[in-house]
Amino acid sequence: MKRLLKHLAVILGVVTVSLMATYLGLAVYYHNAFTYGTWINGIYCTGRSIQEVNDELVKDFTYEGVTVEDKDGSTYVISAEEISYQFDFKKALEIYQKRQNPWMWIESLVGGHKVELAPVVSYDRKAFDACFAALPFCQEERADRERRVEIVRTPKGYELVNERTDVLFTEQAKGAVLAAIEASEREVSLRDANCYHDLELTAQMRETLELWEKLEDFQDCGIVYRMGEEEIPVDASVVCDWIALDDNGRFLLDEAGEFRLKEHAIEEFVENLAAKYDTVGASRQFLSTRGDVVTVEGGLYGNKIDREAETAYLTEAFYGKRREVHEPVYMQEAWKKGSEDIGATYIEVDMTEQKMYYYVDGVLTIDTPIVTGNTSRRMGTPSGVNFVYAKQKNRILRGPNYASHVDFWMPVKGNIGIHDAAWRGKFGGTIYQTNGSHGCINTPRAAMEQLFDMAEVGTPVVMFY
Repeated sequence: MKRLLKHLAVILGVVTVSLMATYLGLAVYYHNAFTYGTWINGIYCTGRSIQEVNDELVKDFTYEGVTVEDKDGSTYVISAEEISYQFDFKKALEIYQKRQNPWMWIESLVGGHKVELAPVVSYDRKAFDACFAALPFCQEERADRERRVEIVRTPKGYELVNERTDVLFTEQAKGAVLAAIEASEREVSLRDANCYHDLELTAQMRETLELWEKLEDFQDCGIVYRMGEEEIPVDASVVCDWIALDDNGRFLLDEAGEFRLKEHAIEEFVENLAAKYDTVGASRQFLSTRGDVVTVEGGLYGNKIDREAETAYLTEAFYGKRREVHEPVYMQEAWKKGSEDIGATYIEVDMTEQKMYYYVDGVLTIDTPIVTGNTSRRMGTPSGVNFVYAKQKNRILRGPNYASHVDFWMPVKGNIGIHDAAWRGKFGGTIYQTNGSHGCINTPRAAMEQLFDMAEVGTPVVMFY
């Protein structure tokens, strides 16, 4: 029994000495290497030297430069090559290894050590300064004293230019970009880095901002004129022309501090609107049945805006801040509004061809020869776009030295109209040149009866040579 115990003691002593030798040996071994269970940036480093680990980390690490994002979302790159960017992990590895206790390597048997280390970076500062200064937002920067807070006239109306808000502080931006490079970060947002600030306003600038608030409200008009297929907004681009200015271009204000309108400004707007969209007597381009585009001027047909009514409406609507689509009041209305007011249902009188056509919704319905005014006696039927303003049966047409009965009478301009002519045996050709009418459009009875039954009062009549 004693022998057995003695034998066990010897074995235990040998094991203890072996374990102690192993522990001490590894502690000495790890003194110049990373301890058991060390992982750095995903690399197993146990027992490896700083140089060995650095070589592998450098091999696996890539850095192409930093992307700088400004407040507008635009991005610019400063490449690693441009600034002679260099790096290694030696310093970081040395610091980390010194923090390890080789005598405590046994603690690493459970869990180990996993860390992420950033490289130590070096670069050419002069090269960086040049690259940063070349970035667009640095080129566009102006001195604080040059920054404006003012109201300017543009094609869209008066607008505020406020260059004192959200101003880039370039030195702060440079520091943020430098910090990103030194940390080997690949992106940096100048907005997130708080590189934009509002500059202090002067008393004059505050006064301008207060004026702008009133001006913005004044020129904000929500009226839209509907002119046929077109819509004409009465917006800031229009209203800005109404605001009165002094000889120095400054806004004129009344005693209450409100903006003054130019005298008769709204009247002038309505007048210009009417000048553009009134079509009575206007020159029109018309595609004739014979195939060419003819210019037709004059006549009684068309739209005519009631200027007085529209001036009253727009004045009330503007000051009342009304927001609506508005169709103007007309003194005379065509079948269609806008510049293209003839539409697809009309009577065409081609006095050169001595033909009359009636179109209904774009479909040719009547095609007939006619006789128009006698050109040799200076009674030629006048050109122009007119309209049927009455329909009568069994009329006696009277004039100097004549009285003629007609079954169907459709006046289109004064005493000139379209009617049947029982006294004529022929129509068309060149009859009008020597034996034409007194100005009316003579039409075969059958065609005239058909036209009388189909055409409505108000139908456009396009007359041309």
